[in-house]
Amino acid sequence: MDYTVEEKEAFMREALREAEIALKHDEIPIGCVIVKDGEIIGRGHNAREELQRAVMHAEIMAIENANVSEESWRLLDCTLFVTIEPCVMCSGAIGLARIPNVVYGAKNQKFGAAGSLYDILTDERLNHRVEVETGILEDDCAAIMQDFFRNRRKK
Repeated sequence: MDYTVEEKEAFMREALREAEIALKHDEIPIGCVIVKDGEIIGRGHNAREELQRAVMHAEIMAIENANVSEESWRLLDCTLFVTIEPCVMCSGAIGLARIPNVVYGAKNQKFGAAGSLYDILTDERLNHRVEVETGILEDDCAAIMQDFFRNRRKK
């Protein structure tokens, strides 16, 4: 990844904007953007409740959006920015899409598959491995999730 810290933060802010869209629909606020050559080619946010589809995680939506944009299932030379560590399903989709780089904000201790519970993205037994970077705008990415679940518990 050849992006500066400032560029990575800017792209993560775009992912946070996607998380805000999810929040407006009372979804778990996770957002994602996929970047190629410095341009966003895919966007997504959690939309399971909104669309009533179990697989509509932010990463899946962004991958589908980028596939259409690129007219290809292969998302080579791309970087996926997501607010929270990808789950097992999303990590699998990232590998299948051949995305070489993932940047995530905050860890997901309960479902994370990019270093917390599992490490699918860098597992040498798989045919595609991903370069992973964590901690970009970590506090902001964690805060939106913590606020969401705090408010949900109050209800």
